[in-house]
Amino acid sequence: MNRRTRRWSSARERCDEEPTVLDHEIAHLTKSLSTPHKHFRRVLPGKVALSVSPVKMLGGRESNFSGRGRFMARDCCHLESRYTPVNRHPSVVDKMHSGAYISQFSEDGSLFVGGFQDSHIRIYNVDRGWKIQKDIRARSMRWTITDASLSPDRRYLAYSSITPTVHIVDVGSATTKSTANVTEIHEGLEFSSDSADYEDDSFGIFSVKFSKDGRELVAASNNESIYIYDLQGNRLSLSIPAHENDVNAVCFADETGHLIYSGSDDTLCKVWDRRCLGATKKPAGMLIGHLEGVTFLDTRGDGRYLISNGKDQCIKLWDIRKMSSRTNYTPRSTPHWDYRWMPYPERARNRKNPDDISLTTYKGHTVLLTLIRCYFSPAHSTGQKYIYTGSADNSVYIYDLVSGKQVVRLDYHDAPVRDCNWHPFLPMFITSSWDKVIADWKFTRRDDESSPPPEKRTRRGRGPRGMLVDELLS
Repeated sequence: MNRRTRRWSSARERCDEEPTVLDHEIAHLTKSLSTPHKHFRRVLPGKVALSVSPVKMLGGRESNFSGRGRFMARDCCHLESRYTPVNRHPSVVDKMHSGAYISQFSEDGSLFVGGFQDSHIRIYNVDRGWKIQKDIRARSMRWTITDASLSPDRRYLAYSSITPTVHIVDVGSATTKSTANVTEIHEGLEFSSDSADYEDDSFGIFSVKFSKDGRELVAASNNESIYIYDLQGNRLSLSIPAHENDVNAVCFADETGHLIYSGSDDTLCKVWDRRCLGATKKPAGMLIGHLEGVTFLDTRGDGRYLISNGKDQCIKLWDIRKMSSRTNYTPRSTPHWDYRWMPYPERARNRKNPDDISLTTYKGHTVLLTLIRCYFSPAHSTGQKYIYTGSADNSVYIYDLVSGKQVVRLDYHDAPVRDCNWHPFLPMFITSSWDKVIADWKFTRRDDESSPPPEKRTRRGRGPRGMLVDELLS
C-alpha cells in the first residue's frame, strides 16, 4: 500500500460509520443526469458499472452512436464530473487582513464575492483574471459580514451583519472603491417590523438571499424570525416568527418564490408556503432529524430536495414530500454544549434521532466554531452528483450523493474553512478560510502534479491532499 493510499484509508477510517447507499427517487434522478446515454455505454459491453472512458466516448460521438451527432447533457456531466477541480496545489486568489467568511460565484460564474470579518467585501471579475471589480467597505458592521448575495442580473449586492439592516451596493457603478456613504451610498433596508421599537443592535441577520427574479430578499435573524423584503415596493412585506431559537439559514426553494426553507438552532428545518400562510403563519411542515442546530441550507432548486449542515457534525438530505406536520416536537440537543468553543462530545457521536425523516446522512467533516456551509455540486457540470462542505478541521469534504462516500478531502488551509463554492460551469473550486486566504482549486493533469505549489504553507490536516476524483474512482 503506497503512501497516498494509506492517507486515503486513514481519512476513511475516521468516519463515524459506513454510509448507506441512497435508494430513493433522487438517487435514480442523479444517476440519470450523470450517467452517459446507453449508446455510449455499449462501448464497454459487460462493464456497464464502470465509468466510460472519455476517449471511447469521444470515439462514440464521432461514430454517432447516439444518432444525434453530439453529446447530450448527461454525457457532458459524466465527462466533466470525472475532472473535478481538486488539484494538489491550489493557487492563492487573495490574502486579506481578517478571516474569510463568504464565498459566492454569480449565477453565470463571471463574478465572485469574498466577504471578510473586518467589514471588507471584494467582488472579483473571474473572466478578467480575477481583477477586483468592486472593493467594498461595509456600513454598520458588527463583528463580521454574516452573508452576502448577488442579484441574478449581477447588478446589486446585498450584505448583512449582526444588525437589523441589510445594505445594497450597486455592483455595476464605475466606482471601484466603494466605501459606505463616502464614495457611494449603500442603501439600507430596514428589517425591523417597527423601527421605532428597536435599537440598532437589537437583532442580527445571519442569512440573506435574492429571489430568482431579483425582486425580493429573504432574510433569517437571531430573533427567531424570517423576513421577506419587497425591493420594488421598498418595504418589508412579510415577517414570520419561524422558530424557537436563532434562525441561521434561509433560502427560496425554487424560481417560483412560493416555497421557503429555513434552518435554526432549534434543530429543525421548516418549509413555508407563502400561498397558504394565513393569519397564523404556520409552516407547511418541518424536517426532523438533526440533534443540534442547523448552520446552513442549500436547495437543489427543484422545490423538493434540500441539504442542511448541522452542529451534530453531519449533513442531511431531505425530501419535503416526507415532511412532518407535528407541532409539539421537542428538540433533543446536547445540554450545556456550545459549538463555538467546545469539541463535540464523544458520547453524542453515535446518537440517532428516533424521529429522523431525512433521506440519508453524510459524516466525516466537523461543524464547530462557526456556521459552516454546504452545497450541491453544479447541475451543468456534475448533474449535482456530489455534496461538498467546509470544515472546522481546515479542510473541504466532497461526498458522493448516492453512495454517501467521502470522495475527496481537500487539505490546504491553516484554519477552519467556513465557506467554499464550485464554479457553475468551469472546473474551478474556491475555498474561503479563517486563515485569511481565498484559494483557487483547478483541475490539473497528472503530469502537472509534480509542479511546486505557488506558495509554501503548513498543512495541519490529515488525509489525501487533492487527489483527482477520477483517480479515486478508477
